[in-house]
Amino acid sequence: GLSPLVAAMVRGPKKHLKRLNAPNHWMTGKLGGIYAPKVSAGPHKARECLPVVIIVRNRMKYALTRTEAQAICMQKLIKVDGRIRTDINFPAGFMDVVEIEKSGDRVRLLYDTKGRFVLHPVDKTEAGFKLGKVVRKELTKKGIPVLVTHDGRTVR
Repeated sequence: GLSPLVAAMVRGPKKHLKRLNAPNHWMTGKLGGIYAPKVSAGPHKARECLPVVIIVRNRMKYALTRTEAQAICMQKLIKVDGRIRTDINFPAGFMDVVEIEKSGDRVRLLYDTKGRFVLHPVDKTEAGFKLGKVVRKELTKKGIPVLVTHDGRTVR
């Protein structure tokens, strides 16, 4: 038989997320299935973001199922911050602009008073810029100041 030490070893990071362990601000129902979408690695932390599939399916109501949301993403119809995203588990976070050009919908992710994400509609000019919180300031080896924002962008 296997020793308890061997049975406890796992290969790599967890690939699944149970629905009850998903963040509450996603507002996925307790009885809506066993699993919730597991966020991919990206610019925002897993607990401080909303996967694209939840935005398309649960919030904007463009899809009824995960498979339909996947089909919408794979047609390259979804843009996050002006870049096409085909990964339905891509983390969209605070101040990100999610855009669906075919329908003309543009929304910015903001928090409401209870700390949940709200999709705030924006026009094309407002979708062009984004506020970023400076997380880190440092100097390069040649003395050039560099800023790092909350979503992983670097500004020289």
